[in-house]
Formats: sequence, C-alpha cells, structure tokens
Amino acid sequence: MILEIKVPTVGESINEVTLSRWLKKEGDYVQQDEVLCELESDKATFELNAEKSGVLKPIIPAGEVIKIGTVVCSIDTDAPPPANLPVADVVVTAKAEKQTAPAHASTAVAPTPSTPAGYAVGTPSPSAAKLMAENSLDTVRATGRDGRITKADVINAIKQGHKPVSIEPAQSNSRNSKREKMTSLRKTISKHLVQAKNQTAMLTTFNEVDMKPIMDIRARYKESFQKKHNIGLGFMGFFTKAVCNALSEWPAVNAMIDGDEIIYNNYCDISIAVSTPKGLTTPVIRTAESLTLAEIEMKVAELAKKGRDNKLTLDEMSGGTFTISNGGVFGSLMSTPIINIPQSAILGMHKIQDRPVAIDGQVVIRPMMYLALSYDHRIIDGRESVSFLVRVKEQLENPEQLLVGADPVKLLLDI
Repeated sequence: MILEIKVPTVGESINEVTLSRWLKKEGDYVQQDEVLCELESDKATFELNAEKSGVLKPIIPAGEVIKIGTVVCSIDTDAPPPANLPVADVVVTAKAEKQTAPAHASTAVAPTPSTPAGYAVGTPSPSAAKLMAENSLDTVRATGRDGRITKADVINAIKQGHKPVSIEPAQSNSRNSKREKMTSLRKTISKHLVQAKNQTAMLTTFNEVDMKPIMDIRARYKESFQKKHNIGLGFMGFFTKAVCNALSEWPAVNAMIDGDEIIYNNYCDISIAVSTPKGLTTPVIRTAESLTLAEIEMKVAELAKKGRDNKLTLDEMSGGTFTISNGGVFGSLMSTPIINIPQSAILGMHKIQDRPVAIDGQVVIRPMMYLALSYDHRIIDGRESVSFLVRVKEQLENPEQLLVGADPVKLLLDI
C-alpha cells in the first residue's frame, strides 16, 4: 500500500509552509512516528512524522514553499524492513548518557549498547546543524535525548580541537554574488516591519538610567539567588517588573488599536525579543505582572532556549501587549526599535557603558544605559510616553520601588 503524507494544518492563519530540509532520503526505511522532514511556517518550525512504517519516497524537494494539504512524500507500507534495522527499545536518561560517554571524545560514534538506537541517533537539531555547517563538521558526538546532536555538542566539539574552516580571501577582482530564497519567517518579519512603519505614527523618546543600584544587587545576591532558584539573576527580570508597574499607571502604553476602537488590557503579556538561527521572534511571558522576579527569569531562560532550538509553539509566540528588546547584548549603544504590531509600544534596552555623569554637583563615573521607547502616537500622547519611560527609570534607579510599584515613602504618607 502506498501511503501519501500531506502537510497538516499547523495554525488558523497559516496556509503555506516551507519544506526546510529532509531528515530522511529516498529509499530509507522509516519507522512509524519517525521524523521525516522539517517544515517552517512564518511563525515556527514543525516536524513531519511518518504515519506508518515503510520505504520513503520524497515528492517535494527541500526549499520549496507548499500549501497546507500538499502531498510531500509517500511511504510504501508493504516494503519489508531491512534485516539490520535497529530496534529502539531502551530508554536512557540524559544523566546516564553523560556517565557512559567518554569525556575526551569530540566526534560522533556509533550508538553503544547504552545509547538508544532510532531515527534521532546522530541527527542534529536545527541550530546544531547550522553550526556544524558553518564549521564544516561532519560528525559530532551526540549527548542529547535519544542520541540527537545538540548545539552544546557542536560547541564542545569546536572547543576540543575543531576550528572553523578559514575562508580564502576573495580576489580583488572577484564580483561573485549568491541568491537565496527568503524563508517564510524572514518574509513575515519583513512584512510586519514595513506594516509597522507604514500604518503607525511611530515616534521614539529616549532616556538614560543609572544601572549601579541594579548591578550592586546582582553582585550581592547573585550566588544566593542562583542557589535558591537554580537560575541566574539577569537584567530582564528587573526591567519586566518595572515595565509592568509602569503599564498599570499608563494603560495607553499597554493598549492597541482595533479598527475604530482602542483595546485597553488590564494584564501585561510581555513579549521578549529573542534572536534565533532563523530570525527574530517575540515569545510572550503571560501575565508577567503576577510573577515574581525569579519566575520571570526562569520564563525568559525557557523561552530563549526554545527559540534557539526552534521549539517555540504558536501559542508561545502569539499575543503580547508590550515588547522589550535588548539590543545591548549585541553591543548596541542606542537605537530606535520598531513597534511589534498590533502592540502600541516597545522598550529598547542597550549596552551598559561607564560614563561621566553629574550627581549632587560632582562628576562621577557610573554604569549608564540608554533606554528607547518607540510608540504609536495615534494612541499614546507625548506626556504618557515620556512619563512611562521616566517611571521605568525611577524604579530601576530605586529598586525598592519594584516591590510595590511606587515610592514606599509616598505610599506611607499617602501622597
């Protein structure tokens, strides 16, 4: 029996996907539920699994854009399995794999009796595959679940002796160029950015914040914080708390336009900009105003890891009422971030840099960061945008205000 495998429905608004790459080739015998290929939509990457066991025959080549419901391959379910087909009947935890793996090995080896055999053995994750290609690595020792090669495996292989391949400098008279198709994600990013510029009255206001109080807290408590919560104490938690408090005071910054109406949200679903191997994504921290700083840091780490591994779901990337983008991790000193429509504002964090500033009539050196708030002037007035950014600045420079969202002394005096 010839079984046709079609592109499944992956979301209400998605009507086409890109077949990014095949994980199996023509003539391979595949097991039921084994991953055959990766499909990339405008929002996420999905895996297409075999519905039955049999011999695979791909129909659509990698790189093609195809409609939902298109037949991408067929499986001959009557074909007999090869005699040497491994059977994956052993489940090994990541801890056990680590204990049995030789510490000095840096290249892939055939699965040992303690390693689960199956489709995932030796298969790199999307981010690992990209890194292997950039460094011309054909084999890397796998320590991931079910024998999969992770990004960390590739990084370890490079550290243990594999060097990136040096590229021969182009000749002075060379005029070579390369043409590639835009991915679905890149086309969507492009469309949204142009839409944000053309359909919003975007304006940016700037301020700067003295990061010394936050940095002092991190230096003093980072070890105990790490020990108790098993997560590093970063800056995103402080900024998210400050933003949520400021949004409660200036609800227009947390609102959005829908036709002739304005939607005011009484919750803060904070989108965080995450750079992934396939482009910029903005996963969402739901009801961030109700989370503790530790819970925010854990959620940020979880979403960032999923983004790097292309494991974010549509639900994790949909929605959001306000966005925080940290260009400082790449060295940006100042920028004008573009609104993440249909939201009305986005906060840009930047590089922390020691600069001379005047404090109490004295010039001192402080770790300063520029903040940029881009906003839609159709819904947010100048007073609201500037006041919101000043409120964020005040809380970061006086971290005790993050506890109650206001000056504790003013609350005590009821003023």
